[in-house]
Amino acid sequence: MAGGMLLEHVSWTEQTIHFIDFEGSAASGILEYGVATIQHGEIVSARTRLCRPIGRVRAEDVAVHGIEPSAVADHALFSDEFELFAGLRESGPLAAHFAGVENGLIKSVWPYPRTAPDFARFGGRVVEWGPWIDTGRLYPQFYAGLASAGLGELIATFGLQPELDKQAARWCPPARARYHAALYDALAGALLLGRLSKEPSLAGGSLGWMLSMSTLDPEKRASLEQDELF
Repeated sequence: MAGGMLLEHVSWTEQTIHFIDFEGSAASGILEYGVATIQHGEIVSARTRLCRPIGRVRAEDVAVHGIEPSAVADHALFSDEFELFAGLRESGPLAAHFAGVENGLIKSVWPYPRTAPDFARFGGRVVEWGPWIDTGRLYPQFYAGLASAGLGELIATFGLQPELDKQAARWCPPARARYHAALYDALAGALLLGRLSKEPSLAGGSLGWMLSMSTLDPEKRASLEQDELF
């Protein structure tokens, strides 16, 4: 299905979805982004780049993401990418693993995108980055008893590491083919989402249902739920 096509009763797996990860903090700003685009449950494209900080890059953050200030000092700012991210939001819903972090970081740069389709309700338009599809919220609901909902732990639990290694070799810069690198984490989340698309009990759900399941807020969930799973 072409990005942006809205059909109320098709499965969520028919929609173009953009899985996003950012590395950085409120202090430094976004230092790296990764986007993995999914169609029919498969990764079809990916993009990433490093970004110049807007503030102090803390040593404790470097210890996690591995991005030294000197390595990004000459890069363009993340704020130069509005056309890219606004275009992504227009063509399909955004996804992330525990999406509150990504939502907060992108809104700290641009509080709102351009007007975009309301993928939760179909037919309308909104000026919001969300609602997001959130694999960090979905997996604990769909699979009771998980020891952890961490990204790496889920990849290991569901046997996806070999496929992640394959996708990383194709799409990631060699030095950034690791956890806590933006595109690597985006690819990992995209594989988790793609795996859900192959579950017969989940694949028939609507996009509105998937978005509603991605929030734990009962009022937001009630407002998003429009369709039944079957």
